[in-house]
Amino acid sequence: MSMDPISDMLTSIRNGLKARLYSVETPASNLKAEIARVMKEAGYIADAVTTTEFPKKLVITLKYTEKAVPAITEMKRVSKPGLRKFVPVNEIPSVLDGMGLAILSTSKGIMSGVEAKKARVGGEIICTVA
Repeated sequence: MSMDPISDMLTSIRNGLKARLYSVETPASNLKAEIARVMKEAGYIADAVTTTEFPKKLVITLKYTEKAVPAITEMKRVSKPGLRKFVPVNEIPSVLDGMGLAILSTSKGIMSGVEAKKARVGGEIICTVA
């Protein structure tokens, strides 16, 4: 049993990209599905679908450029179970000067750093993607 399922999901994506896989599977949860939704909206993954059979799996279709270069170059888990990182709206980090993505858990749901700044809400920084 994993102590940090979000870290496991990010590691699965990272390993799948290194192995040039078409898609990766991870046990499904609502939080993981929302993180994948934000990554899809930002263009870092092609698709994310939750299967219906038991046990539910989240199938994440990875995205590459036409020269088979992964769309994601770096992913970091920021807030960990042992040390949570919360930030107010004016301290939401800008990843790679706006070229990357910070994913936050806010009172209005899971959203990117840009969306959180527009909504004027802070929250827990789950991870950064570049």
